[in-house]
Amino acid sequence: MPFLLVEGDITKLEVEVIVNAANTSLLMGGGVCGAIFKAAGAALMQEACAALAPIAPSEAVMTAGFALPCKAVIHTAGPLYRDGKHQERENLTQCYQNSLHLALQAGYESIAFPLISSGIYGYPREEALEVARLAIADFLKQEELLVYLVLYDRASLVAKQEHLASLKQYLEHEMPVEVLCAIRCEEAYPELEALLHHQRQSFDELLLALIKEQGKTEVEVYKRANLDRRLFSKIRSGNGYLPSKRTILALACGLELDLEATDMLLACAGYALSPAATFDRIITFFLSKEVYDVFEINEVLFTYNQPLLGS
Repeated sequence: MPFLLVEGDITKLEVEVIVNAANTSLLMGGGVCGAIFKAAGAALMQEACAALAPIAPSEAVMTAGFALPCKAVIHTAGPLYRDGKHQERENLTQCYQNSLHLALQAGYESIAFPLISSGIYGYPREEALEVARLAIADFLKQEELLVYLVLYDRASLVAKQEHLASLKQYLEHEMPVEVLCAIRCEEAYPELEALLHHQRQSFDELLLALIKEQGKTEVEVYKRANLDRRLFSKIRSGNGYLPSKRTILALACGLELDLEATDMLLACAGYALSPAATFDRIITFFLSKEVYDVFEINEVLFTYNQPLLGS
């Protein structure tokens, strides 16, 4: 199942489990922790936490959600950032891993995290985001769980500066001819219309052929594409189902396709990239640089207030 960034209040998100960035004493604090306690019912939540306290750093424990829309709350104690040399990264990674495994063991299918330790605990936001992305992505390589990372607002997201600087310059200038794959196919290549009209290969056939050609497994591709297993099964079923353009672009990233192959996959479903669309230009930018990490791309899409790749 996919991993998605969302903006808003974690206490109002309709998922089965939310994660509280707790202190080791499991006492009501400020920030996200305080908001979760208040929304759940502070007295009830404090009573439930008292029976489990104290917890060790990075440990994860579970209580009921009480008045929250979720079924349960996982409490995990993130590290206090000192200088990055006192196992802060390892401890923060374990917060995510322990919480994810606890939710899975309890039989839940969806979970939402705040950006742990990035508030008063002082963990640099860009590094905290990278740790969250890598820990969650690593977990999802093996397991099925719908995971959200909830940010209070888009301004709180600090995507990789190396991408943002070059992307800003890229978006402010005309796209070079060699990557201009976004005009409509029938206008640029009239002979392609006849080819597509007589096309014998369906989308699912082309997709499976590309998976084989790239030397990947189906599971590897849909997980790298940030897609739900059930959606991928629907696509490959052979019943003529055509996925959305965003889903196809996610698959292109999962397959690590170049721009030409991506154009071919899009055209098979009747789509094309457009230089007039910010979303399309961002995707083109990353594919032209051979950056295929959907989670990394989604961070930038989120920054630009664009739809995300994946289910």
